Amino acid sequence: MTQTPEPDPADRSRLLSPADVRALAERFGIRPTKTLGQNFVIDHGTVRRIVRVAGVGADDVVVEVGPGLGSLTLALLPHVRRVTAIEIDPALAEALPGTVADHAPDLADRLTVVPGDAMRITEVPGPAPTALVANLPYNVSVPVLLHLLELLPSLERVLVMVQSEVADRITATPGGRIYGVPSAKVAWYARARRAGAVGRNVFWPAPNVDSGLVELVRRPTPSTKAPRAEVFKVIDAAFAQRRKTLRAALSGWAGSAPAAEEALRAAGVDPKARGESLGIEGFVAIAENRPEQAGQAGSR
Repeated sequence: MTQTPEPDPADRSRLLSPADVRALAERFGIRPTKTLGQNFVIDHGTVRRIVRVAGVGADDVVVEVGPGLGSLTLALLPHVRRVTAIEIDPALAEALPGTVADHAPDLADRLTVVPGDAMRITEVPGPAPTALVANLPYNVSVPVLLHLLELLPSLERVLVMVQSEVADRITATPGGRIYGVPSAKVAWYARARRAGAVGRNVFWPAPNVDSGLVELVRRPTPSTKAPRAEVFKVIDAAFAQRRKTLRAALSGWAGSAPAAEEALRAAGVDPKARGESLGIEGFVAIAENRPEQAGQAGSR
């Protein structure tokens, strides 16, 4: 007896073709703008690949930032419990539910649209999100990523498409030329890796740069008495002038170069080292040994 194969979940959603994307943009009077970093994905293979690499499943609640006209949204909906789409463009936010109702009518109840700026939101409605999957606007990709990682501790994993150069910076490891603030701050939250390259021809309009996929897997927050904000201040200061030694670079943060040296030696870090040599644990150790904090701890 021949068994009937299980239907492909993707069959429950008709993905947007390049013609669909252009027709929707014309219908709603939408002209992609560089200001909002709008480059709409028009390739079925790319959105299916993103969903596959993200590894999301039936129990996942996914946050999508910048859904645009809905290409990735429609690819996600058949595979997950819910998609919460955050869209800054009012016209796009208003149009998305109708597009989903037209192309995936039996999945429309899985979508929640949140009009607003992902950099400024303070909560996400509905069940706690487990994953972030998005084609992030190039001009704000790192700030948005860091904000959501901090705001949504329930996020277990992330798969985002960003400018290729930014992908390299996020996933860089200590000791490399491009290791810096994005790499170090992301490491506070997660382990990062490059998950593939994306060409320019999958977008409309085509950007002037290539894109890359970045995968993040949440890691335990470093165990430290220093607040995250203090650790991030150390990171910012360490990379503000990359050629300076940490003794010089952290003098403003510590109050003076000798105070910076005191904190560095207490943290077990060579004062002549530079920021690119340290992993997140090194920055945590320095933050814990800021002279004022050490004095306060000793007086208790």
